[in-house]
Amino acid sequence: MDADSTVTYERTDHVAVITYNRPEALNAVNGQLRRDLNRAWETLRTDDEAWVAIVTGKGKAFCAGADLKDPGSAVGNDEHSFWEVPSFTSLESGKEIFKPVIAAVNGYAIGFGLTMVASCDFVIASDRAEFGFPEVQLGVPTVQGAVRMPQRVGWQNAMELLLVGDRVDAQRAKDMGLVMKVVPHDKLMAEANELAKRLVTNSAPLAVRATKEIARRGQEMGFVEAIRFGETMRKVAGATEDAKAFRNAAKSGQKPSWKGR
Repeated sequence: MDADSTVTYERTDHVAVITYNRPEALNAVNGQLRRDLNRAWETLRTDDEAWVAIVTGKGKAFCAGADLKDPGSAVGNDEHSFWEVPSFTSLESGKEIFKPVIAAVNGYAIGFGLTMVASCDFVIASDRAEFGFPEVQLGVPTVQGAVRMPQRVGWQNAMELLLVGDRVDAQRAKDMGLVMKVVPHDKLMAEANELAKRLVTNSAPLAVRATKEIARRGQEMGFVEAIRFGETMRKVAGATEDAKAFRNAAKSGQKPSWKGR
């Protein structure tokens, strides 16, 4: 993906960094950014060498939400009628990506930006970060945020974000359970990369993806069905080269070398 794209995708070893790259507009989502963002998540999904992703923003914002000068394009319907609006094209819209995703929130995470944060598996926030869903103050409902937030932070915390519409700071977001860790601004990416490194070195990538899929799908299944699905996934993962590498390494007292196969 080009460096001058509104979203960049850069991979070092097994860690991909997806960056909102429209700092002059606080990384607000217009039609072009939406298309570039969709492309970045598809690249992550199909990049076999990318085992973990970090998503962040360039400049003083993570993502300030929809570009109010181009609001329809922000959801991807600039070329379609209402009935043809594409869905599930990006992580925050429901695209299934079972690789771990870390949000490194460097500033404002508003509207679509906060929905992205809520879609990630881990959230590390700069002490300058702020979070909010202002949609009700603009006369429209929050959709993805309303679906995701109650399960993520509990009912009353979700209602504070969704119905009041005011921004909260990083510490309040941590108290809600939205943020895992608040760090000094200049240490944000180092913390995110350290967590990514732990995920890459400690855990077999295919087992990680299977576990995340069980956790996600299991929330929508009955208990017995979820356990049976999990047992099936364990059999599939147990037949991979990584699982065999662990068994061989255990016999010799060595640490396995994961291959993602």
